[in-house]
Amino acid sequence: MPTFIMLSTLSPSGVETLRNHPERLRGVNEEVEAMGAKVVAQYAVLGNFDFVNILEAPDELTVARIAMELGSRGTMKTTTLTAIPVSSFLDALDEDKDRASKT
Repeated sequence: MPTFIMLSTLSPSGVETLRNHPERLRGVNEEVEAMGAKVVAQYAVLGNFDFVNILEAPDELTVARIAMELGSRGTMKTTTLTAIPVSSFLDALDEDKDRASKT
């Protein structure tokens, strides 16, 4: 299954919700899984984002739907990236190189 990195930043109301109800974070993870993705790993981070979430999902549309659902609540913003394993990336470069040498 494809891997995605979802970076999230809490809004002020999201910070308040998490501070008052830290268990809510696990509840959101359960909702994400009910929408078709698997939360592989999750990290609280310092800097421009509050959380780094590693997800597996069947496709980009599933992750886009999840991001829209979570964002529509007004408690967080997300930035989502498709993660390509380095070995797959290098294989694709090798295929391009092979294709170019045959022309």
